[in-house]
Parts: sequence; C-alpha cells; structure tokens
Amino acid sequence: MANFESSKFNKIIREIIKKSLFTEKQIQIILNLKKIHASSYTISRGAYYRQVGQSRNKLARLYYSIILLKGLGVLNPKDDDVISRLSEQIRVIRDSDIFPEKEEQIMDVIEKLIRQEVRM
Repeated sequence: MANFESSKFNKIIREIIKKSLFTEKQIQIILNLKKIHASSYTISRGAYYRQVGQSRNKLARLYYSIILLKGLGVLNPKDDDVISRLSEQIRVIRDSDIFPEKEEQIMDVIEKLIRQEVRM
C-alpha cells in the first residue's frame, strides 16, 4: 500500500483531525489544493484524485452544514466567536513547538469549550 508523506502535523493538530470529519490525508490534500502547504504523495494518481474528490465533497458538505445550522439559529454569533478564537489559537499552535506536558492541557481546554458549545 502506498503512503502519504509522514505527518507534518504536531500532536494537537493530529488530535483535532481525529475528531473532525476529515482524515489526515484529506487535510493534507485540502492544504495542497488551497496552496497552503505543498505535500508530496506516493500514491497512485487514481487514488490521489479519488481522495481529492472525497475531500472536496466533504468540504462542500461542511459548508452546507454551517449555512444550515446558522440559518436555523443553531449556531449563533457567540459560537462564531468561540470558533474564531480557537481557530486563531490553532494557527499559532500549528507551527510551534509545544512541550508535551502542555499538549494535553491545550487539548483539554479545546475539548471543554467544544463540549460547552454543543450542549443542548
């Protein structure tokens, strides 16, 4: 079986990817397609383009879901603020060297905030 290039993501990013709708391969493809991060792949062209299609489809479904949830009032401006703040922290974290003992604390904070937001 062919492999993608070794993960360039730190532990926190990998944990968030595991909890997301996307696989690590799909995130790498999306970053590549959006020209955010170039990756080299050692998979067949057919497998790569199949992954591209799956990634685009999931991304479109994510956008439709966000539009629907905002339109129905499930997601509100407070949720947007929490998402924006967490996203900004991820931008800072993604290229940083984090001490292993801090990684768990950071994930605990992220998980706590998300649990608070999805409480119904």
